[in-house]
Amino acid sequence: MEKNIFDLMQSKKSQDELAVLVSCNKMTEKFGLSLTKEDAQELVVRRNDSLRKYQRVEFGNGILDKLICTFCDSQYINQDNYLRTLEQLQDIFYEFKNEAEDKLTDDELLTFMSEQFESVCFGDIEYLESTCLERFAAAVRAGYDGYKKTGGHNEYEKVDEESRWDKELYLEVVRELFWG
Repeated sequence: MEKNIFDLMQSKKSQDELAVLVSCNKMTEKFGLSLTKEDAQELVVRRNDSLRKYQRVEFGNGILDKLICTFCDSQYINQDNYLRTLEQLQDIFYEFKNEAEDKLTDDELLTFMSEQFESVCFGDIEYLESTCLERFAAAVRAGYDGYKKTGGHNEYEKVDEESRWDKELYLEVVRELFWG
């Protein structure tokens, strides 16, 4: 009897979750993005795989709707790569919740991920995972907590190891080359 009640509760939770994910289409359609019910089911299955892989437990609706809302306006996501990108982003989200030892809130991590995806990574999920998030999580594990004041905004330059393009320096060199 207990198993039947649990199965009923899980079934209801899954139905509710799928409805939430599909309802996100109201917001994402203006960006040319939408999920079918089958896409939403695949995301839930992949989410469950990620939770098992990273030994995490999630209560409530989970992170998928927040992930969709955070990334739907990305210039690097289109309908052709939407589902695959969401699957990858949710997987690395759970990975880096662990890597940062759960010191980051969901919103702080999503903000950091989104900013780097758009600006530093130019839509390259592998670079986001292997460089930006690795460095940020290492800094958090080492005791860095400046992200708490910013909510995760504008944090990468504090842990970045690469020199970035300097517009003023570039213009100065161009002036010297062309105008002596």
